Amino acid sequence: MTRKTKWWIAGSVAGVLFLAWLFCLPRDLFRGTAYSTVVTDRNGELLGARIADDGQWRFPPSDSIPERYAKALIQFEDRYFRYHPGVNPVAIVRALAGNIRAGHVTSGGSTITMQVIRLSRKKERTVIQKLVEAILATRLEVRCSKNEIISLYAAHAPFGGNVVGLEAASWRYFGRPAAELSWAEAATLAVLPNSPSSIHPGRNRDALLQKRNRLLRRLCEHGDISEETCLESMEEPLPGEPLPLPSLARQWVEHFPKGRRSVSSLVYEFQRNIESVVERESDHLSEEGIADMAVVVIDNRSGETVAYCGNSSPGRNRPGVQVDIAASPRSTGSILKPFLFCAAMEEGLILPETLLKDTPINLDGFAPQNFDRQFYGAVPASEALARSLNVPAVNLLRDYGVQKFHELLKSAGISTMTKESSYYGLSLILGGGEATLEELTRAYSRMARQLLYGNEDFPLRDRVAIGYTLDALRNVSRPDELDPNLIPSLRKAAWKTGTSYGFRDAWAIGMTPEWTIGVWTGNAQGQGVPGLTGARTSGPVLFTILNMLPMSEDWFPQADGGIFASTCPLSGHLAGPDCPHTEPVRLPERAADSEPCPYHAGGEFVLPPAMEWFYRGSHPEYRGAQRRASQTRTMEFIYPSQGTTLELPRQLDGSPGVAVFRIAHTKTDATVWWHLDNDYAGQTRFVHELRLRPSPGRHHVTVVDEDGNSLSISFTVR
Repeated sequence: MTRKTKWWIAGSVAGVLFLAWLFCLPRDLFRGTAYSTVVTDRNGELLGARIADDGQWRFPPSDSIPERYAKALIQFEDRYFRYHPGVNPVAIVRALAGNIRAGHVTSGGSTITMQVIRLSRKKERTVIQKLVEAILATRLEVRCSKNEIISLYAAHAPFGGNVVGLEAASWRYFGRPAAELSWAEAATLAVLPNSPSSIHPGRNRDALLQKRNRLLRRLCEHGDISEETCLESMEEPLPGEPLPLPSLARQWVEHFPKGRRSVSSLVYEFQRNIESVVERESDHLSEEGIADMAVVVIDNRSGETVAYCGNSSPGRNRPGVQVDIAASPRSTGSILKPFLFCAAMEEGLILPETLLKDTPINLDGFAPQNFDRQFYGAVPASEALARSLNVPAVNLLRDYGVQKFHELLKSAGISTMTKESSYYGLSLILGGGEATLEELTRAYSRMARQLLYGNEDFPLRDRVAIGYTLDALRNVSRPDELDPNLIPSLRKAAWKTGTSYGFRDAWAIGMTPEWTIGVWTGNAQGQGVPGLTGARTSGPVLFTILNMLPMSEDWFPQADGGIFASTCPLSGHLAGPDCPHTEPVRLPERAADSEPCPYHAGGEFVLPPAMEWFYRGSHPEYRGAQRRASQTRTMEFIYPSQGTTLELPRQLDGSPGVAVFRIAHTKTDATVWWHLDNDYAGQTRFVHELRLRPSPGRHHVTVVDEDGNSLSISFTVR
């Protein structure tokens, strides 16, 4: 064999060995390793974590390692770590000599890099495996920096029990992140993987203490810490039983990917303080049978969620305690009304003070009533919204269109109303649909952002209309019954409540220029509780949280744009030719399409009979009835309305059911004669109510007054 051939063979062998070495290391050393789910606030504060699928507390690897821990680890495990190529021949020779003298293995001479390889391979410790680890360690040194290698070690080293990795150990044993460890704590965790079982009480903890103190002394001798720090650190006790990990925003943590470290938008201090309030208030309400509470807080400037409490009081055992109420669809009650009023203003259907009809209605068996069971005849739109009157809202939804409002809600981010609009019908505005607290709070926040910045992708675009809506909501009666208009120091908030049918869901959502706060109270299981209302149970929590949050702006800025127009101060409509007084007002752009005042004739303010009948009960100054000489419409049916379908349940004695028919007459002392299907049924005076017992089928009722005026309606009895 020639010399050239020998060199060729040697070169080929060397090349093969180099290639084998080059590709010997897996791209991902710890591929398939299960990690804990870790979620922090926006500043890196730990909110909560979930154990890995293999039952270990093993946090995902961190990009940085605390300097104290790194110095302690290097001094204890591998003092020449910064200088060797992955293998330290001196350490191996020293370990071999020591093992020979002792007659058994006392040291393996492994470097930190070799230990990373061993942790990733999980092979039995033999001489052959030690050789393989050494080869792979040299390759790892080429791929990774020294700091990256320490990070890999710190993330996968065992720390006793089911605790793996530095970050998990720091929280489990000391209750804080590794970056905040003292020198004594860092030294404890540096020596612990050498004997992880010694961390548990009663398991040779004296040896652990001696190891830690020897390491502290070595750090002092090396110049890493002062003599004073060394002595003080040696006085620190070892940790006791493992501590529970932080558990803030329990349901929020579940939203994030499993097995990863995620940074959320929450603010730790806000979350902790708000959870404290929620737990206290919920525990108090639980005495009334109201077991659950949820809260969402959004920063209007960024649109990010800064606090999220999916359910309250995890320590109070009860059915549904684990339910994330903030993400669960619940009946909306009246909480959607601001979106309808704002949309109607944006369309020019109403103006901010337009009188809305508030009289009894029956629409194919749907007969909504106001919460107080009263009717007010005619109510300004802003007042109807502030008082959350149901009948004006139903009338307005009928005029605006259920389908159009349904589409608006979906565009606003309400994803839970998946059925056709006809399924919800007019009850949509009173809780016929379901939404989540998180989505509702975000929709309110987006409306506030549109007013503040004008560039929000939100279906309600007219900032003037939004401004009027929020001004109306500012006048909602507060739980503390204080008036912010009279007490300047009170924080102003636009807020709305809602209560679902059967007292099952109580809502309160409030807005300031900086924050939107959503509160829900009720029972996760869905049972209703008398007295469960948005104003009484959720409202006080909302204002307690509002008073905790920092505030720099007093109120929303006045929106620019729109148009200026003259309005009638009595009707709230655009001023008509017969309106004696007008007011110039900034209005939404499409207000020019609104109806002019229909209630002034000859300079007198006169309402239709049914509206007037209820209106004058709370407006003694009203004189329309006496001024109606030129009006031909003197009577109006209050109940039922034209085309109504009635269901008359039988009486307790089995006799057919009875319906009470009612009309309004402009003359207080008028006499009215009633006829059912052309048969005389009776007469009334002063109060025009008559009990009738029509049979199933289609009927009509006619009334005639003493002046010969008549009025008829048709209805059906099922």
